[in-house]
Amino acid sequence: MVCPYSFDVPGGVQFHVRDLAEVFLAQGHDVSVLAPADDGAEVPPYLVSCGRAVPVRYNGSVARLTFGPVTSTRVTRWLESGGFDVVHLHEPVTPSVSLMALWAAEEPVVATFHTATSRSRAMHAANPVLRPSLEKLRARIAVSEDAAATVRRHLGGETYIIPNGVHVDRFGRAPRREAWVGTDERPTLAFLGRVDEPRKGLEVLLRALPTVLEARPGTRLLVAGPGDAGDLLRKADPRVHAAVEVLGGVSDADKESLLRSVDAYVAPHLGGESFGIVLVEAMAAGAPVVASDLPAFVRVLDDGRTGVLHEAGSAPGLAAAVLALLGDPARRTSLSAAGRERARVFDWEPVSRQVMAVYETALAGAHAELVDGPRGLWSRLVRSVPGGDRP
Repeated sequence: MVCPYSFDVPGGVQFHVRDLAEVFLAQGHDVSVLAPADDGAEVPPYLVSCGRAVPVRYNGSVARLTFGPVTSTRVTRWLESGGFDVVHLHEPVTPSVSLMALWAAEEPVVATFHTATSRSRAMHAANPVLRPSLEKLRARIAVSEDAAATVRRHLGGETYIIPNGVHVDRFGRAPRREAWVGTDERPTLAFLGRVDEPRKGLEVLLRALPTVLEARPGTRLLVAGPGDAGDLLRKADPRVHAAVEVLGGVSDADKESLLRSVDAYVAPHLGGESFGIVLVEAMAAGAPVVASDLPAFVRVLDDGRTGVLHEAGSAPGLAAAVLALLGDPARRTSLSAAGRERARVFDWEPVSRQVMAVYETALAGAHAELVDGPRGLWSRLVRSVPGGDRP
């Protein structure tokens, strides 16, 4: 597998690649992951670093990517020494190592597209320039219908839709932490995400809190995730400071316990979401979900049957949704049960079976070829002319 983003920095694509690799390793497969990683970073044994990454503004946030001659040499060396049956690229048109591996790969290539956006500059630019290389993709996966629509809009063709996976039982068995458990007088809400990334919507939640606190003065908000929330809190209503506890980045175990402990999980995101893995994690832990009505979130929450939806960007709408849920214990119990059942759809066991089925389909359609000539990134790229590598 190839991950374009720095593996030592938390992120949805990185977690997806990590979990899928470890699920397949547990099933007895041989897996190697190629990704950027800083020198000296603690990385899993199956990871091969292709060098340090640099921060780049990409797809509405800051991504850590790598590109260049040193990376291309490492990509070629990794492919030549791997003896891989299948090369699985994540975000193959991102200007990083996945794109370089697409150019270089001679093995059957499967690609997963994670991004959902109305206009992807990378995909738009890649279409005419990289179409010969994109023909090498023997199968395409999108993590949601929204991501699949983005692929169809910019690149054409069809995709398999296979959602992100979650270790459902880990969340369901996580121990509650007393400091995070709410009471009738002091209910607890949780927000997880990069706190200084505007599209995650923390600013909207902070604007909604005064209304919530007027009706339920003891309400607490636990904020977990990387980034500095200082600027947002300084601009917030003074009552918010006493109600918010900033936890910073948390471990997987702490995240599981947090979601098991709180009265509700709040996802006030503003856009740019292709799936909504944190909603599944919250449901798996039994936390009732309040989320903005982004199309991806609506689908994950089964059109609102397993969570409460509010108008994206509306602080009054969010406050009303939170207060209605906090004031209805029976509704919270019902949503908790429905969410646990819904989360099973996204458990890694069925999700990994679907991904393996795509691998098998790609292998079955691949032609056995012997390619002569010099090896290396440029020669591989030149050989990826239309028809040369088509299944």
